[in-house]
Amino acid sequence: MAIAGFGDNGWGQLIFSATMTTLLLSLAAMAVGAVVGSGVAALRLSPRRSVRWVGDVYSVIFRGIPELLIIYLFYFGGAGLVTQIGHFLGADGFIDVPPFLIGALAIGLISGSYQAEVFRAGRLSLNNGEIEAAQAIGMPAWRILQRIILPQVARYALPGLANVWQMSLKDSALISVTGIVELMRASQVAAGSTRQYFTFYLIGGGCYLLLTVLSNSAFKRAEKRLGRAHQSRTAAHS
Repeated sequence: MAIAGFGDNGWGQLIFSATMTTLLLSLAAMAVGAVVGSGVAALRLSPRRSVRWVGDVYSVIFRGIPELLIIYLFYFGGAGLVTQIGHFLGADGFIDVPPFLIGALAIGLISGSYQAEVFRAGRLSLNNGEIEAAQAIGMPAWRILQRIILPQVARYALPGLANVWQMSLKDSALISVTGIVELMRASQVAAGSTRQYFTFYLIGGGCYLLLTVLSNSAFKRAEKRLGRAHQSRTAAHS
């Protein structure tokens, strides 16, 4: 227990900071995925076939290529691309890209391909009669989006987003290949330094499970809150 504690000879501080890094990385990836996924969902809902084709291609690429390969492509290819752009603009030498940024973008784009499906399904679940009624009374498009579309899409999409979050949380372990000290990397370092492999991999697994339990609880509370808000609006309209 001493080597897993927060004392001078313990690894607790490293494990704790790595857990926070994993959490922040997953949150950043989900934010990137939400922006990208919303755009891809809009493309796939377009009435124009050519626009839908762009969204379909994105989904196929980022859902079909293994996550680790995408991370490698971003980590090694991204730095080279940024360096070439820098040279074109007059910069000298190699331009390094922070591993955290690489990880957030890579996992975020993967997450976005799945979030797009969740948002698209949520939009298709809406009752178009409400939107048509709002248009009939002259409600502006931005107000329809704010008052009708977004609240209901969020309610329908939240369970699916909870699954995507769990996927992003586990995918964050793959970022250890870039050298960033997240939970998986910290467990490897502690296990290799102390030769207590079972102990620290068990601790790492426990930290992942703790994040999963806490996030599941947060999503369930959010679902209940959105459900109550929807019932209140329905009662008010009736």
